[in-house]
Amino acid sequence: MSLDQPTQENLKILLEQLGDRLGVANRILLDEKDYDLNRYDDLKFLHDHVMSSDKLSPSETHAFIDELRSVRKK
Repeated sequence: MSLDQPTQENLKILLEQLGDRLGVANRILLDEKDYDLNRYDDLKFLHDHVMSSDKLSPSETHAFIDELRSVRKK
């Protein structure tokens, strides 16, 4: 499956995978309705970086979660 196209379904998959990889307990942060498809490229960049990392330190994990918060709709 390709996640290159900015669709609502792909956005949901990206966010689910990010949540799993980052160990996000509060999944409300990752509700796809709170993200704009216009920011899909930003989310895809974060996703690709997180998924390609073998292991994330706690500070890296927090930084990525903070970045997710900054990309959410206001």
